Amino acid sequence: MTFSYLCFSIGLMALVTYLPRVLPLILFRKRIENKFFQSFLLYMPYAILAAMVFPDVFSSTSGWISAVCGTIVALGMSYFRFGLMPVAIASTCTAFLIEQLVLFL
Repeated sequence: MTFSYLCFSIGLMALVTYLPRVLPLILFRKRIENKFFQSFLLYMPYAILAAMVFPDVFSSTSGWISAVCGTIVALGMSYFRFGLMPVAIASTCTAFLIEQLVLFL
């Protein structure tokens, strides 16, 4: 992964998650009352970000075992509504530790 690719990916993710939040403020002057549209605008940035990031999860480590373990930890902690930072730190540490364990064995 090159530095320019990383910068492009971060910029694209920022744009994709920022635009759906700003466009309703620009396009609609009064409060949106439709519950479906409210939930759509609330969850769309997360869905787009997940679709962009999730395929790279399994190719980010040297083995699939550590990637799967890190993903399981991230999904489990997300299910129990932990915050973004604890989930990211725990899943990264899990993938790292499993990677080191596999290399050691």
